[in-house]
Amino acid sequence: MTITPSQRSAFAARTFAALRYRNYRLWFFGQMVSLFGSWMQTTAQGFLVFQLTGSPAYLGYVGFAAGVPAWVLTLYGGVVADRVPRRTLLMVTQTAQMALAFILAALVFAGIVQPWHIVALSFLLGVANAFDAPARLAFVRELVDKEDLTNGIALNATMFNLATTTGPAMAGVTYNLVGPAWCFMLNGISFLAVIGALWRMRIAPKPAAPRSASAWRDVREGVGYILHEPVVRTLMALVGVTSCFGISFSTLFPAWAVRILGGDAATTGLLQSARGLGALLGALLIASLGRFQFKGRLLTVGTFAFPTLLILLTFTSWLPLTLAILVASGLAVIMIMNLANALVQTLTPDTLRGRVMAVYSMVFFGMMPVGALWIGLIAERAGEPTAVISGSLVVLCTAVLIFIAVPQIRALE
Repeated sequence: MTITPSQRSAFAARTFAALRYRNYRLWFFGQMVSLFGSWMQTTAQGFLVFQLTGSPAYLGYVGFAAGVPAWVLTLYGGVVADRVPRRTLLMVTQTAQMALAFILAALVFAGIVQPWHIVALSFLLGVANAFDAPARLAFVRELVDKEDLTNGIALNATMFNLATTTGPAMAGVTYNLVGPAWCFMLNGISFLAVIGALWRMRIAPKPAAPRSASAWRDVREGVGYILHEPVVRTLMALVGVTSCFGISFSTLFPAWAVRILGGDAATTGLLQSARGLGALLGALLIASLGRFQFKGRLLTVGTFAFPTLLILLTFTSWLPLTLAILVASGLAVIMIMNLANALVQTLTPDTLRGRVMAVYSMVFFGMMPVGALWIGLIAERAGEPTAVISGSLVVLCTAVLIFIAVPQIRALE
């Protein structure tokens, strides 16, 4: 069957619909450069911690420190995201993250970095993320029309995972050639791209959101909406379980590379990149479907495929097969996270979007440190494969429970 030029053109227009919007194009390319740097830092930082401590548990401590602020501050960050211009808030948070990257680079260049420095900087990065994440998630709606929101979210995942595919691999090479400090320095420089993109945007002024007497009342209004909407509540729970017991397996990549695969920093980068490649393919798949009407069914497929693939991962120590499974698992997890995000935003009124996405962020990012902590401790005592299997079984049981108890998820369009 021959594909005509007009069919190819229609496919491209459907897949990249959000890029028709100038503001979204600025966001997409600026954020992609910044995320490339962020993944370089994440990969290099994990291997540096493992080199300094030799402990998979300490990898969990770093992840735990980065996520603690999400529990305390993200809900308030959502209130701020509904009260102030989100572009302004993002410029502040991105600048703060840039400064933290330069501080870590300076400590490593000076040869005085200690594990506790990384824990402390990870905590401060978590504080910045607590305000950044709700604004960033809700900001997409200001960049595209509502009918292209799912496509914009899918392309967000595309740029994130394109960076995940290339950033870690480059980090492994850079780490081995010139050391981790340059990974952190390049990350700091990369923030200039997204800060410049935000500066150049032309955002139409919006009427001030109605404010209650207190931030706490605003928080209760957002949480109350979630609690009274069964489908939204279920999607939030699914994201939390997947984040805590599924995605947390990536915390062990440095230890997995050395102990299971007999590799080094470059191997760690390959593991991250393989997962990112799969997620990139998944995001492109979702984007290419356009305004499709079977989001709930595709989400359900992902909930079963992801934990099954992680269980399979524990039965191989051959690098090519490991990478293939990670590609498939990355595709499966993006079905869960991308579609859950899109469905929650579609179901949420604009006036509550910042607060609801703050809860989403808190569940997503806040459960990661819990998962990082417990999977690191289990791996320390029972080995990395046992830790991954344990979490995967929890995710799989959750998928079965939702399939039986909340069938309306599968009917979502």
